[in-house]
Formats: sequence, structure tokens, C-alpha cells
Amino acid sequence: MKNIALIFCGILFASNVNAQDLYIQSGKLVDTKNGKVLNEKTIVVSGNKIKSIENGYVQPRNAGDSLIDLRNMTVLPGFTDMHVHLESETNPQKYLETFTFNEADFAFNSVGFARTTLLAGFTTVRELGGSGVNIALRNAINAGKIEGPRIFTAGKSLATTGGHADPTNSFNNNLMGDPGPKDGVINSVDDASKAVRQNYKNGSDLIKITATGGVLSVAKSSSNPQFTEEEIRAITTTAKDYGFHVAAHAHGDEGMQRAIRGGVLTIEHGTLMSEETMDLMIANKAYLVPTITAGKEVSEKAEIENYYPALVVPKAREIGPKIQNTFGKAYKRGVMIAFGTDAGVFEHGKNAREFSYMVEAGMPAMEAIQSATIIPAKILNMETKSGQIAPGFFADIIAVKEDPTQNIKTLEEVVFVMKEGKIYKN
Repeated sequence: MKNIALIFCGILFASNVNAQDLYIQSGKLVDTKNGKVLNEKTIVVSGNKIKSIENGYVQPRNAGDSLIDLRNMTVLPGFTDMHVHLESETNPQKYLETFTFNEADFAFNSVGFARTTLLAGFTTVRELGGSGVNIALRNAINAGKIEGPRIFTAGKSLATTGGHADPTNSFNNNLMGDPGPKDGVINSVDDASKAVRQNYKNGSDLIKITATGGVLSVAKSSSNPQFTEEEIRAITTTAKDYGFHVAAHAHGDEGMQRAIRGGVLTIEHGTLMSEETMDLMIANKAYLVPTITAGKEVSEKAEIENYYPALVVPKAREIGPKIQNTFGKAYKRGVMIAFGTDAGVFEHGKNAREFSYMVEAGMPAMEAIQSATIIPAKILNMETKSGQIAPGFFADIIAVKEDPTQNIKTLEEVVFVMKEGKIYKN
């Protein structure tokens, strides 16, 4: 028994010696829970989680502990972008890639886009629709094979025939075929339930529908309703059975109202939202994910000759310039806001431009920061794991040179990135 006790004590001693902590001295720390900026704090990280937050600049206590000096920086929790597309990125040849790229090409490119997103300070993203490569990308990141943000993915978006996410829009008759629920295309209540179950089988984390027409699809309308309310309700009801929430791309007002009444949790874009719809969102506790950056980007690109197909250009000119103004009205009316950019429509890594646009439209800087931290954590059921720098939370920590509540643009120049205790940028 004495030998066993000695061995046990030896194991405990060895584990204590090997349990190295990392001390991060921060000049300022953004407390996202309470909406305050705190001065002179030390964050103690152990493994992949935050162990403690201590007052002042505390020195490492044990041999083997290490120190990072961010005393001239402002430290924040890693951001969450609630609307990205990591399989692709805007370019003049993008519409040809459907025919010239293999699945491996999209997968290879997505690795770079994921890393770029992480290095920009976004440690978590909600990936809202691709070919299914996005699921493999999430798995590779989770397995530590490649670097990237924590991904919650919708897999394939769900559309109706000819709708915004119908993968065969603009194809000739020989290529068009008749895509169904397995391809993310539905045309009935039964199809709706089947498509949700198929996405569950594929490995999705949530469901995304295209409730109205869109800008970048090669289809005529940017805003017409494209699902019946019964189809939407079938999707949200089935999704709930599988632990999914539902996001709805929507520019047009009628499509938004159907989505909200049908039980959707987040409305993406919300461009032509009426005050009636804003009140409906408030009553149903739905969130707006504004994607202002994407709106500005498509407006600019529409003026470049041959950048977009001819059918897309008038839609980009119509919708793009209106998103920021609608966001400002919705925020002031009391609609809940979650940060999202539609990255991929513009270059990955420039996600933080959205903060400045939100502040321009009337949202205080701290609330904009909270919309990218504690709000997404609530939507993604990560409230006790991410969105805050607090004991027991994942050590997702970033740093910028200035206090973002004084200069919001500093968030566009992240100088330090840690995800789950591992440093990716310093």
C-alpha cells in the first residue's frame, strides 16, 4: 500500500509540474458580459481554457509557466462571424468555377480562406452554405489537421426550384436536371422534412434556407418569396427535432415575414424589411444578421464591366446600397442583432470592416463588439464556452493596438490571435 501511495503522489507531482500555465498581461480587457473596458488585467490560461483573471500585471508563479506581454494592447474574446462562405471568394471568374473546378479545388482553397479568417481574429464562424466541402473543412479543423476557426456549418443551403440556392440556376437543359432534397432543393412539405434529415445525415450543424430571391444567383428576382409558410414550418419543426436552428437568407419583406412566422431564428441581410417585420422579429425573438459589408461590396463590383453576369448587375445595384440603412432602422427599433458579414462575397479576412459600418449606422461600439461575441454564443448554445474572457471559457483571445470603444477601426488590425490556448498570431 505504501508503494502504491508513493507512486500516486509521484504521478500527482509530475502532472503538476507538466501543467504549465500561460500568463497574458493586458493593458485593457474588454468585458463583453458587462459592457466595460477594464484596465491592467492578467489572464491565466491553462490548456485550452481560461483559468483565472487577476488584477494587475501578475508574473508566472511556477517553473515552466510562460508570459505574454500585451500591456500596450487591448484584449478581447475572439470574434464570431455568423455568416461566411469558406468554400469560395469573389473574383471575376467565380461563375465559371462551378464548371472548371473539382471538389478538391474548392477544398484546397477553403483551407486558405479558413486560416485567413482565423488570423483576422474570428475564432468561430457560422458557415452558411456550400457544396458540402464545408463539413469536411470543419472536421479537418476540429481534428487539428489544418488551422481555422471553429465552424458551425449548414452544409448545403435549402432552396426551392429556381430559388436563390438552387445549384442548377442558369444551366442549360442538358445539365440542369431535376435536383431534389438530396441536392438541397425542395418543393413540398414532405421534401422540406426530407432535406433537413438529409443535411443531418451529411453532418450539418444547422439549417439555412433561402426564403427569398438573392443578388448573386443567376436568377431574375432579388426579393420574391420562394417558400410557402407551410414549407418553412416543416423545416423548422424537423430541424428542432434534430437540435438545429434555422437561418433564412431574405431580402424581400413578404419572404421575411413567412420565415419569422414559420419559426426561423435568424434573418440574413433583411434588406427590404418593413417596420411591421421589425416588430414581428421583436415579438418572435428573431435576430437580424445584417451583412453590410457584402452589400457595399456588390454595389462596387456591379460597376466593374463583366465582373458579374448581366442578370446579377441590376440586383446588386438595387439591394447592395440599402442594407446599412435598414440595419440602422432595425437596431433603433429594437431588433436583436448578431454580427455577420457574408465573407466570400468579399475577400476573406476583411470581416472586421463590418464593425465600422455598424457604428456608422448608429450602434455603439461596445454593442457591435457584443454582437460578435456574447450574442453569437447564445445563438450557438456556446454561452458557457465562448464570447467572454472569463474563467472556464475557451481561451479564444485576440488583441488590437487601441481601445475599440474609442477607435472601432482598430479591430481591422488584429495583432494577436489565440484559439483554445494555441497561439496562431503574435
